[in-house]
Amino acid sequence: MIILVLSCVSVCFIIIVLKFFYELWWKPIYVQSALRSQGIKGPQYRFFHGNSKELIRMSNESLTTPMELSHQMLQRLQPHCYFWKKLYGSNCVYWLGPRPRLIITEPNLAKEIMNKDDLYPKPEFESYLKNLFGDGLVTANGEKWFRLRKLANHIFHGESLKGMTPAMIAATEMMLERWRQHEAKEIDVYEEFKLLTSEIISRTAFGSSYLEGQHIFDMLSRLILILYRNNYLVKIPLLKKFLKTKDDMEADRIEDGIRDSIMKMIKKREEEAKLRQVDSYGSDFLGVLIKANRDMDKTKQISIEDLIDECKTFYIAGQETTSSALAWNILLLAIHMDWQEKAREEILELFGQRNPTLDEISRLKIMNMIINETLRLYSPSITMMREVHKGTRLGKLVAPARMDVLVSILALHHDPEIWGEDVHLFKPERFAEGVAKATRNNIAAFCPFGLGPRNCVGMSFSMAETKIVLSMILQRYRFTLSPNYVHSPIVLIAVSPQKGLQVTLQPL
Repeated sequence: MIILVLSCVSVCFIIIVLKFFYELWWKPIYVQSALRSQGIKGPQYRFFHGNSKELIRMSNESLTTPMELSHQMLQRLQPHCYFWKKLYGSNCVYWLGPRPRLIITEPNLAKEIMNKDDLYPKPEFESYLKNLFGDGLVTANGEKWFRLRKLANHIFHGESLKGMTPAMIAATEMMLERWRQHEAKEIDVYEEFKLLTSEIISRTAFGSSYLEGQHIFDMLSRLILILYRNNYLVKIPLLKKFLKTKDDMEADRIEDGIRDSIMKMIKKREEEAKLRQVDSYGSDFLGVLIKANRDMDKTKQISIEDLIDECKTFYIAGQETTSSALAWNILLLAIHMDWQEKAREEILELFGQRNPTLDEISRLKIMNMIINETLRLYSPSITMMREVHKGTRLGKLVAPARMDVLVSILALHHDPEIWGEDVHLFKPERFAEGVAKATRNNIAAFCPFGLGPRNCVGMSFSMAETKIVLSMILQRYRFTLSPNYVHSPIVLIAVSPQKGLQVTLQPL
């Protein structure tokens, strides 16, 4: 019996070891050889780590090196894409642990990938991204994604969006009232925009205020920092479920705290509905989610976990992306005073000193050019990640199964072959005749909100918010860049100014 048990243990051990080496050595080497035979090159796969050590080194070197006030973001924020593209060609492969990642920097291939969601679904995200987004709209696939997307579309388009405009204006007026104490002084507008966008998403999507949801924002910010410092972490596949790091345990605690806070918010809304004796939880995003959770039709119903994940997603997206976009618009207008004056003249001609409406901001041509050029240089999102289904043909490449495809938005936005040799300069006039003309009919070359069926559902909301806030600021202030500003773009969830954005305000 003892011999039999030892034999079984030995066989199991040998199987585990063989599987370990198959996954971490033989399979990557085979895939690498198959890709090279098709002309797809890249750095050599290293046992277990892949190229993670090189990724960490390049990222650290890039972010710790002082940066002049320029807009060459690819080399700073995606140094691996920048250097490996030069070495190995437009589309090259690198390894995050034993998993290959194909970098895509050609607009025609990017368009193919983003438009075929069935062939290129979202990969199964692990670790801290799961803590952050759960299995919500950002990460879900198939029927579940379709159901969640339909709910989100209902909230952030058409008449619903028009109903959110008063809350955007009211929150901006609150911010501008605070700014009266800083006139002719320096102010960090990035910190102000984080408060503003938090207030707007709280009012429009959750029927509350920033102060009520501040602890949720704080916990999400802590999770984002954990994600950032573990960006290229590679864990042992067989042990990662059992060996918890300090960050793993902290992320789990934060996730539980966020869940508890959102559950309290849901219960509060339910109690309010009972007190009013109405069969409605409200028409905002939270109300629509609760209604979907209670729906008797199983094909339309979402689980309580889905509800919580969607709340987390829109808390994050509502704050991070728009606050960053507003900050970079202010930076570029503070540097280029001629464009600041052009935008102000257009606003004053259309609105005078009154607040804009949603219909009126669609007539802002110069503002639209400025925002598009800002989104090109400082796109909030810098990558789109997909996974390849087995046997899929991508262009001329027969791609292996379970390979990640990383579309570099930054590389597309900073490609001189598409945008010209002045690609790193701020020139809003590129967009004077629309995106098609600006991209030389390579529409996929400009994709700050993604492409295809999974493009950002909050795009209209974010653009409306950005135009309204910038318009109200330009009506009241002229601003210049402070000499204390340090140019240090960094990627957390969105591309953000790591050390804030200090400007000096001059009332008009």
